[in-house]
Amino acid sequence: MTAAQFLGRVKRSEIPAVCLFLGQEAYNRRRCRDALIAAKAGIEPEHADAAESSLAAIVDDARAMSLFASERLIFLRSAELLMPRTVRSEDGEDGISGDASTEALEAYVKNPTPGVTLIFEATRWDLDGDDKAKADRARKFFSAIPDVVEFPRFRSDEARIELDRLAKAANVKFDAAAAEALVEALAADVARIAVEIEKLSLYGKPVTVDDLALLIPDARQSTIFALVNALGRRDRTGALKTLDALVRAGEYLPLALTFLAGQFRMALVAKEASLRGASQIQSHFQRAGIPMWGSRAEQVSLTAAKFSKEQLERGLTLLFETDRDLRSARPDDRTVVENFVIRLCA
Repeated sequence: MTAAQFLGRVKRSEIPAVCLFLGQEAYNRRRCRDALIAAKAGIEPEHADAAESSLAAIVDDARAMSLFASERLIFLRSAELLMPRTVRSEDGEDGISGDASTEALEAYVKNPTPGVTLIFEATRWDLDGDDKAKADRARKFFSAIPDVVEFPRFRSDEARIELDRLAKAANVKFDAAAAEALVEALAADVARIAVEIEKLSLYGKPVTVDDLALLIPDARQSTIFALVNALGRRDRTGALKTLDALVRAGEYLPLALTFLAGQFRMALVAKEASLRGASQIQSHFQRAGIPMWGSRAEQVSLTAAKFSKEQLERGLTLLFETDRDLRSARPDDRTVVENFVIRLCA
């Protein structure tokens, strides 16, 4: 089920006795945790760690009634550590490490302790991309638990919608470009966006893109849009400064390169379709089913204006080569991306 569905069940007091929280996304997971704690008002939540206990011991603890409370709320962190691991012995034979049996859990789910809510939190892996197979394996291991709440990462358009909701609740006003820039700067991480909006609630006036640079350290400089703009102006120095800000902010450069490649592809589509201006670009991509905010369309329009069709094609070729080099033996990510900037701005 989704986080929204789970929150609806909690609001109706239909709280499952055993539940699995699956996925890395922290914002919705925190909302679900807070909703449970609020619903169990007066009960001190208990926190256990799978690194310190076996599955059988965890189930035994859940079966034990408290002498001081008729209800219990137990959160089990790092539940994925309960899963068996494949290990190779000295003689080369594969074996299983860890408690591979889920019989105790299966028996408990069929007959849970009245008044006890047990939440398994498997938050190590994302639900998509390279982690998908591992997340599926966790889902299979905990298949005895019928109620699974999945926490996928927000897409950029979803993060923007949630930003608008959070900003309205906090009485923080953004102009469109600033809202888009904040989503991009924080990689659509709504948990981080929520923290920044809480800080911005003290600002007291509408937030612009220029304000972000002052109010959120490195926010404007760490956006991929800023790097695209510098590259579009053939501003090698500006592009390298932006890259330096990305590195200092801890940006994962292969991911930054992915965003950059997306920007170039959109600009190339705009060139080939002879689209003129942000409004035409926005309409074109929205008709194709691709969410496109006005400020993003302006960025694509700017990129298309700064680069010729041939330059965009060359840029995509360089991006492909840079991505390949990032995946192979190399001095370091920063050196590889700096080389890309220098070649593109030549």
